[in-house]
Amino acid sequence: MKKYILDLTVKAVERINGKYVLVRLTSDSLLPDMHPGQFVEVRVDNTSETYLRRPISINFVDRDANELWLLVAVVGDGTRRISAVRSGDKLNCVLPLGNGFTMPHTTSERVLLVGGGVGVAPLLYMGAEMHNRGCEPTFLLGARRVADLLELDLFGKYGRVCVTTEDGSYGERGFVTNHSVLAEHFDRVVTCGPTPMMKAVARHAHNAGIDCEVSLENMMACGIGVCLCCVEKTVMGNLRVCKEGPVFNIKKLLWQL
Repeated sequence: MKKYILDLTVKAVERINGKYVLVRLTSDSLLPDMHPGQFVEVRVDNTSETYLRRPISINFVDRDANELWLLVAVVGDGTRRISAVRSGDKLNCVLPLGNGFTMPHTTSERVLLVGGGVGVAPLLYMGAEMHNRGCEPTFLLGARRVADLLELDLFGKYGRVCVTTEDGSYGERGFVTNHSVLAEHFDRVVTCGPTPMMKAVARHAHNAGIDCEVSLENMMACGIGVCLCCVEKTVMGNLRVCKEGPVFNIKKLLWQL
């Protein structure tokens, strides 16, 4: 896909809680095509300390409103500055980057989308695109506590939502791999979140003989495959997560499952 460097306008900023901020961006021209699972590299302006762009998953694309949504987890100076933008500000973005999730081949395909923390971000757009194609997804979302759950109302527009919290404050108690929905039959599993969670989900899928894709979150600097910071060992040798990924079928990874 063609890549673009665009100065996008901040249309709205929603502070979900103390750690997460939803930034909605727009443009005077039509936004380019973007696939679920791809990401953007955002330039951090007005600082002499943050030199590199920050990779952020595409949370949602609203074609009617010509909006790109970025769900930002504030974890350092770069993301803190991005989250501090206000309506009318500009964010310079390189997009769309990487390869996305595999879309269902038929409307009857049962796909389970599993996310934890900010890893739920790309699953919203994936679920929306599936819904638009007549395929109903099942979401399995995990968090430490109810206050950490993100965009539940939005996920509910596109499919069934199952939830776990570690403290039992919402949904079923425990980790996503403890949820009773895993006893059901699914044709494919897609997951994004902390690496230990993804490996646990991948292990479940592997043992159940279910096809599984994971969205890796290796450290990315350039986002275009030049710096080699994000290399992952695979059955095909070392691959760049930002270029050949971030989505991989677990059959290609050298994970011990």
